[in-house]
Order: sequence, then C-alpha cells, then structure tokens
Amino acid sequence: MAVRLPRPHRFDLCAALAGLLGGLLLWGVGLAARPAGEPIVLLEGRWPILLPLAVTAGCEAMRRTLPRTALLVGWAALTVDTVTQGNLVTIVMFTDLVYAAVVYGPPPTARRVPWISGLLTVAGTVVPVAVWRVPEALLIGVIIGLVALMPALTGWIVRNHRDAAEAARLRAEQTALLAEMDRTQAVTSERARMARELHDMVANHLSAIAIHSTAALSLDDPTTSREALSVIRENSVEGLSEMRRLIGILRDSSGDTEPVAAPTLDGLGALVAGARTNGLDVTLDAAHGTVPAPVELAAYRIVQESLTNALKHASPGRVTVALGQRDGSLTVTVTSPFGDRDGPRAPGSGAGLVGMRERVALLGGTFEAGPVRDPDSADGKIWTVRATLPVSEGDRE
Repeated sequence: MAVRLPRPHRFDLCAALAGLLGGLLLWGVGLAARPAGEPIVLLEGRWPILLPLAVTAGCEAMRRTLPRTALLVGWAALTVDTVTQGNLVTIVMFTDLVYAAVVYGPPPTARRVPWISGLLTVAGTVVPVAVWRVPEALLIGVIIGLVALMPALTGWIVRNHRDAAEAARLRAEQTALLAEMDRTQAVTSERARMARELHDMVANHLSAIAIHSTAALSLDDPTTSREALSVIRENSVEGLSEMRRLIGILRDSSGDTEPVAAPTLDGLGALVAGARTNGLDVTLDAAHGTVPAPVELAAYRIVQESLTNALKHASPGRVTVALGQRDGSLTVTVTSPFGDRDGPRAPGSGAGLVGMRERVALLGGTFEAGPVRDPDSADGKIWTVRATLPVSEGDRE
C-alpha cells in the first residue's frame, strides 16, 4: 500500500517557490557565494549550484509537515552546496529549516537541534584555530553560528512562548469549565432547596384540603361538611399566604424585599395545634436547648413533613413528636400508627422522605424512616421517622 505524504502548508509552498525563484535569479545573474578558485570548491561551474538549490526548496515545502526529515535532507543539500560555488538563497532556506525543525518538530527534536548546533559552532571555532593558528579561522565558527545556532535559538524562544500561550489558553478553558460546573452545581442545589421549601410549606395544607374535601363529599352530614369546609378554608388561606411570600422572594431580583423569617422550634406548638385541627391526635415532647439556625430549620421541617405524612397515610391513633438534645446532637423522633387506613387519604409522591433525607445529609446527620415493631400498637407496627442532627459546627463538618 502506497504511503501518502502529508499535504504541505500553503505558506510553505509559497516560501519554497519564492526561494527557488530567488535562487534562480541569483544564479542567472552569476552571483555565487564563492569564487571558483577557492580550495573548498570541488564542483566548479554554474550548473552544480542548481542541485542543492532545488533540493533545499523542496525541503522548504515540507518545513511544517515533515520538519525533521526536511532538516536532514537540507543538511545534506547544504553539504553539497558547500563544495560548489554556492548560492546565498540555499543557505538562507537552510536557516529557515533549522528554525522550523525547532518550532514545528517533536519535542525531542526541538531539544536536540540547539545542542547539536551549539556543539558544531564550538567545534567549528576551536578546530580551525587549532589547526591553522590564524585569526581568520574564527570566521568559520561565526558562519556556523549564524547558519545553525542562531536560527535554532530563535526557534527555541518562539516555541517556548507558543507553549506558554497554549498552556495559558488551556488554563483559561479549564477555569471557565470549572466555573460553569460550579454554576451548574449551584443552580441544581438551589433548585433542590427551593423544591424542598415549597414542598414543606404547601404540602401540609394541600394534604389537609384533599382529605377533608374527600370526607365532605363522602359524608351526607351538614355539620361534618361545615367543619370540613372550615378546615379547608383555613388551610387554603394559610397555604396561599405562604405561597405568595415564597413567590414574592423568588420574583424580587433587587433584594429590597425582606426575607421571610425561617420557622423555629418555638413554632412547633402552633404546628402541632394545626395538625390537631386537621384531625390528628398529636402529642409533643420538646426538650432541647439552643441550637443553630440550620439545625432548627431542618428539625422543624422534618416534624412538619412527618405530620403531613401522618395526616395522609397513618391509621387512626396517636402521633408522637419527641425532640431531645444529647451528646452534641439533636434527635427528632416522630411515630404514627402503621397499617391499613379506612378513611380518605391523599396521594403521596415520596418527595417528602427524599427532602427530609437531603436536609439531614446536608448537616452531616443520620436519618431513618420506616415501620418498626411495637407490642403496644394494635397492628404490632408503628411508622417511625428518626433524625439525628449534629448541633456543634465541628460535628457537622
């Protein structure tokens, strides 16, 4: 199978054509680099000059696609040009091949070419002076340095600047990517927080409305219907009020609106009273000291969501809410009867348990929810929600 050579760059083709035409122009007017009488000229005449000129021009067309091969072939062409009368354009194109090998070549080539050029410059300076012992011999080292070492050093400097610019560009892209990831994570976290708050604020009222409206529709008793409608109205008004406050905060982009005060554990009494109004038999045992605001909010929301779930799913019986603070942790325990329910019930999506688990996880606590065997219960089981929240800052970390 034939090997296809890489396509030369357009600029390299133009440079090769310009070099070839320029060399032909000098050759046509008879301007050679050395007179025919010099001892180094082994191939006299004008025609031998064209061979290294054409080969170097061809290498110039491959200066980016095959920089190492172009340099090696160009070195051989320069050697042939040295034993002819020479062409100045051939030498100029060879210096560009050295430069291109350092700039566009692989990293090993970019490191080796300056060292080899430096060693050749030193050797071209020391050896002729040691052999001929004349000051003019220093010019050989100067010429080698101008033809090989200076282009190599220039290419090394350009390559370092290019690599530094590429590294800076990659760092900027990585920084932008990390910033975008942080922004996405922040948006996701904020959406999850808003979903938890919205669910906890409204689900309790909507569940009570659904259950009491079902009871009002299923029972043909004016007194029961009036009581159910009273509870429905009370929960709908409170739910709409909380919804308006939340929407007001979300729609206000200026930050002028005062944030709504977060519920505290002191409001558990009112929360339990509202649950009793909705038909639950609830007892509250809150024995705790001062706790941080995030822990206080999480504990309140866990109790609120547990009472909502009890209102929707629990069997008839007593619901207990107990809070205790011990060993640097606040423990929240809510139990409710577990079993089949004869009366109306509201549908559940499971988002309440997910929200409670997320709240506890954000504070570094533990959360458990599920049926537990209880010999004192009529059905032998109770539904228990238990959350342990670290109170001290170090424990939450």
